[in-house]
Amino acid sequence: MIELKGYSDWKVKLKISELASIAKVSVKTIRYYEQIGLLSAPNRSDNGYRFYQQKDIETLIFIRRCRELNIALDDIKRLVDTQQDPKSSCALVDNIIAQQLARIQQTQRELALLEQSLAALASCCQNHQIKDCSILHTLKSS
Repeated sequence: MIELKGYSDWKVKLKISELASIAKVSVKTIRYYEQIGLLSAPNRSDNGYRFYQQKDIETLIFIRRCRELNIALDDIKRLVDTQQDPKSSCALVDNIIAQQLARIQQTQRELALLEQSLAALASCCQNHQIKDCSILHTLKSS
């Protein structure tokens, strides 16, 4: 739980810029997450200030951390929704993380192949003129 000095535990009155600073995301990102239903739209006071509860701050930080792990927004939505029932199974969470790990591992394999191809290209040209460039000739051939 994030401790906010000067704010009560059950309700926090923050401007969106303050929330953005606490959660380390942009104001535009918060508005976008509200627009797509990933973050609940907050109540507003007469002067337009948004009222965020502690859980909203925690949810926004959770979303940011998931994005840092390159988890898709649809999967994050499922992870956020599944937290509404603390007694439910962790199977969905386990599956989403396992699938993300598999995607990252596949990307690593693809990047390793790309690295090998680029290294081979980088070392194949000993010429100093475009007309004799082995890299360009290799890229033109099948």
